[in-house]
Amino acid sequence: MPKPNIVFILSDDQGHWAMNCGGTPELYTPNLDEIARRGMRFDSFFCASPVCSPARASLLTGTIPSAHGVLDWLRSGNVDAQKFAAQGAENPYGGYRDEDKPIQYLAGKVTYTDILVQNGYTCALSGKWHLGDSVTPQHGFSKWYTIGKGGCFYYHPDMVENGDIKVEHGKYVTDLITDKALQFLDELEAEGNPFYLSVHYTAPHSPWEEEHHPKKWIDYYRDCKFESIPDVPDHPDMTTGPVYGTPKRETNLRGYFAAISAMDEGIGKIIAALDAKGLSENTILIFAADNGMNMGHHGVWGKGNGTRPMNMFDSSVKVPFLIAYPPLVPAGTVCEDMVSAYDFFPTLLDLLGFDPQTTVRLPGHSFLPCLRGEALPGGGEVVVFDEYGPVRMIRSKEYKLVVRYPYGYHEFYDLTADPGEEHNLYGDPQYESLILSYRRKLEKWFNTYADPDLDGSREGVTGSGQLCSPGLYAQKLTVYAQD
Repeated sequence: MPKPNIVFILSDDQGHWAMNCGGTPELYTPNLDEIARRGMRFDSFFCASPVCSPARASLLTGTIPSAHGVLDWLRSGNVDAQKFAAQGAENPYGGYRDEDKPIQYLAGKVTYTDILVQNGYTCALSGKWHLGDSVTPQHGFSKWYTIGKGGCFYYHPDMVENGDIKVEHGKYVTDLITDKALQFLDELEAEGNPFYLSVHYTAPHSPWEEEHHPKKWIDYYRDCKFESIPDVPDHPDMTTGPVYGTPKRETNLRGYFAAISAMDEGIGKIIAALDAKGLSENTILIFAADNGMNMGHHGVWGKGNGTRPMNMFDSSVKVPFLIAYPPLVPAGTVCEDMVSAYDFFPTLLDLLGFDPQTTVRLPGHSFLPCLRGEALPGGGEVVVFDEYGPVRMIRSKEYKLVVRYPYGYHEFYDLTADPGEEHNLYGDPQYESLILSYRRKLEKWFNTYADPDLDGSREGVTGSGQLCSPGLYAQKLTVYAQD
């Protein structure tokens, strides 16, 4: 049997809840629902960090942020500000004011795309990169179409192609990413090699005002009441606002939902192209998000850096994960096992039958048995970990501990009794021994897998963006609006 092709679709700032099949009935996502119908939906998939660049780096490398060194969203190192000064001046999304020289933040790291290329795959990227030096193809990608920074105005994206940047005024970035993905799909099929196609949408990242999204989808949600979304007072630590009790709630949700449905429409074109080419049976089709998102959940409008100090709410750290692959994955199934983004690298290599020695020193474990509809081996307690600079989390099915180094405040939740994470039990004498045991597990795990020279808990990570490689990070950090 020929090696399977892989199409990996990644969204930006999409909570696990933000699909029709994920439990939000107002959302129109027939094509995401179709992937779930053809394959498996994961109910408890966690990102490695609740912000984009660290989460994306962990997916690619299988390592944690405190091992690969991308500790926050990358505010600099994306483009050469001097070389592309004209494009920066033309770009209405903040220009390139924070940029200096490009930095390849994952230089020297092994990504799964490197391994794919070593095994005969051709790799293509259409969409967001945001891991440094956006103009230069990296880590095995021979086809490269991206955006200059991590975000853009949807109708004024700064698109990177063939070593140059062009600000595409009046063109919707979601459509540009879809169209290029379809072009790459044609080229990859014609070349005849097994292929890996990354389709990285900027949706549904802000901005959400009406002028940024197609009128068709804004009008679709014009009269929506968004009744499934919490309408609660703004969180006291929220970094944006005020929102509660103002028209901004409806504006934000209407734009967010419109961005998802527009993306879903593009995903439908990719599914249709795979079907028309007869590739669906031998293609691993995956949809995921980089990090979660609060759209009023807990009174927060944002992800991990939607509050200061940063948060680890489930709505920030749980993400959608759908996979369809007819030869292996049973159709229409749901996996309730807890798995994490750092499990993805070893799972993909396991699925493809590649040498497992590659993953020996990685923190994650293959969840290939889940894809077959089987139980994970071991039978012991499963925990997942997250980090965002000085904020770290350990979570089991029953409990969650959040530690903020060095001084707190800390959080502990009984998720069985309090799935909404509303009652912080940290400091309750009844839970003292349990909290201590979880903290020991957390610190042992990070001591095992973190690089002391890249440890986020020792760097000046505030959620306001990373300007350079770790080591120089704390010296150069200044506070701007969050990306």
